[in-house]
Amino acid sequence: MTPGTTPRLFCFGLGYSASALARGLLAEGWRIAGTCRDDSSRDSLVAQGIEAHVFDGQSPMDGFDAALAGTTHLLSSAPPSDAGDPILQILGPQIAALTTLQWVGYLSTTGVYGDRDGEWVDETSSLKPTGARGQRRVDAEKEWLALWRDHAIPVHVFRLAGIYGPGRNQINAVRQGDAKRIDKPGQVFSRIHVDDIAAILRASMDRPNPGEIYNVCDDEAAPPGDVIAYIAAQLGVDPPPLTPFDATELSPMAQSFYRDNKRVSNRRIKEDLGVTLKWPTYREGVTGLLACDSSH
Repeated sequence: MTPGTTPRLFCFGLGYSASALARGLLAEGWRIAGTCRDDSSRDSLVAQGIEAHVFDGQSPMDGFDAALAGTTHLLSSAPPSDAGDPILQILGPQIAALTTLQWVGYLSTTGVYGDRDGEWVDETSSLKPTGARGQRRVDAEKEWLALWRDHAIPVHVFRLAGIYGPGRNQINAVRQGDAKRIDKPGQVFSRIHVDDIAAILRASMDRPNPGEIYNVCDDEAAPPGDVIAYIAAQLGVDPPPLTPFDATELSPMAQSFYRDNKRVSNRRIKEDLGVTLKWPTYREGVTGLLACDSSH
């Protein structure tokens, strides 16, 4: 960072994870800007001190050059479509031409590894996505990394596991008796608390290594039913009965999660970025969420 300059983060998609990072950086005195879908979202972000621009991801963004002026750090959380990465499809050449960027992050998914029958994967594992959605992520990663290879834009890829945190968890579903405990023997998922996503991204900003890929997950892949049972135990209620996977009606999105079964290594974020997870397993994460609930 040039002495005396204030770092500026621009987020394509100020959603759940990006907003967690943005809030922390605002508290550090950073300037924050980014995109959102509509005017009501923009007004809410502006009220938080964020410079927000409405961008639908389908047509050129008005005033792009002015919106990106002075950006030192850039994060994209926009999911790819059938046509490719929406940000690079529309704004790729302009991003490639930016000269102020010191760090760029692209949020991908551990879904790029596909199904490994419960075995371990790390960042060097081959990519074998199951289904079109996973393949689109693989393709988008390649597009973003090409900015580093071809234009020296300092791109980093973050493969996120299942995200949970305040406002995005199953505690209320268990409280209300709406949670399902699905039984698919041998099935495990990796997870990550949104607090730790923000911390990992922040650590990468402090230790940039362009072209690198990081798995973003906690220490313990676990069966989804175990998480529901743990929440129920903490709430002092009976867990819902186990329902066989084949007898459960799931959305296409949920079905796609259950197709993949793997354990994801997070060694690189610890060894290369010096990260210590605040919520190393779902047990600490759930306990922290319940403590936060009780304090309000």
